[in-house]
Amino acid sequence: MKFHLQTPAGHNLFTGHGAGYVAINGVRFAKSLLVTPERLVEDWPASDFEHLSAQHFEDLLALKPQIVLLGTGATLRFPRPELTRCLHTAQIGLEVMDNAAVCRTYNILTAEGRNVVAAVLLG
Repeated sequence: MKFHLQTPAGHNLFTGHGAGYVAINGVRFAKSLLVTPERLVEDWPASDFEHLSAQHFEDLLALKPQIVLLGTGATLRFPRPELTRCLHTAQIGLEVMDNAAVCRTYNILTAEGRNVVAAVLLG
């Protein structure tokens, strides 16, 4: 059985992923980025997991999400709590997962009309 997500036209959806890249609406990206249903932030300065800072998470506040999905690459790694404190203080949910899971989860939440941000580390 095949399932098809029903999302508004023009919304950003993950259409593929692999080692060192994700595809959004058929376009491949190999640098860390932020994805919302309406917007792509290709210049998110978080290059890789080891260099995450509190400022990277504070950048997410401007997008006013209900929930942030943090993709940590091919493996699941949790950032230190002091880095993500601003999200907790603003009552924004944070889910940490590998990039493949972020792609799937983001598409489902977007189809549900949720205000979600995918923060994908590709470095």
